[in-house]
Amino acid sequence: MPARHVAPSILSADFARLGAHVDEVIAAGAHIIHVDVMDGHFVPPITIGPIIVSALREHVGPDIDLDVHLMIERPEKHVADFASAGATGITIHAEATPHVLYALDAVREGGCRAGLAVCPATPLTVFEEVAVDQALCMTVNPGWGGQPFIPTSPDKIRRLRALVGPDVPLMVDGGVSVKTAAACVEAGADWLVAGSAVFGTDDPGEAFRAIVAAAAG
Repeated sequence: MPARHVAPSILSADFARLGAHVDEVIAAGAHIIHVDVMDGHFVPPITIGPIIVSALREHVGPDIDLDVHLMIERPEKHVADFASAGATGITIHAEATPHVLYALDAVREGGCRAGLAVCPATPLTVFEEVAVDQALCMTVNPGWGGQPFIPTSPDKIRRLRALVGPDVPLMVDGGVSVKTAAACVEAGADWLVAGSAVFGTDDPGEAFRAIVAAAAG
């Protein structure tokens, strides 16, 4: 089984002191920093682009995993820019392109892990048709931080784990906190993306450690 990780999402960080916020969670033990990219089309908000990924890569150095989650339309047009900026893994949405296989291949051509995400209401059958290096199960509707965890998500996580097998990292993203981490892990998740539950607190490092402890049971 892939190593278990809590991946803090900078979507909820204070961008006026992004480097300091990232340093806090890395000091607390984070090895993966999750970067949510939104384009104002696939989801209503607009967030960041490759320039922030590049700045983060320069800031954290080569040993921290920058996991980029593209919530954008036609991601195949942009994966090369994010790969060049320093992404380690790039996850696209099955709903965002008619060319899922082409987009995943483009990610790998950029030297990154190729991930596939699905929204809560999207059937998991797409995972039967493609090979992925990582899988992401949205446990809220994509686009906004701070949403509550969808209660039926653990069942979908179990079904996705069965589809991708034991060796593919399975991420969950949305509503992850000390209250929901254990249920996600029990269902088969091994990478837990946490945004507001970490960076929406006064002490992101301590909040990160609390979620790690909750995930460990």
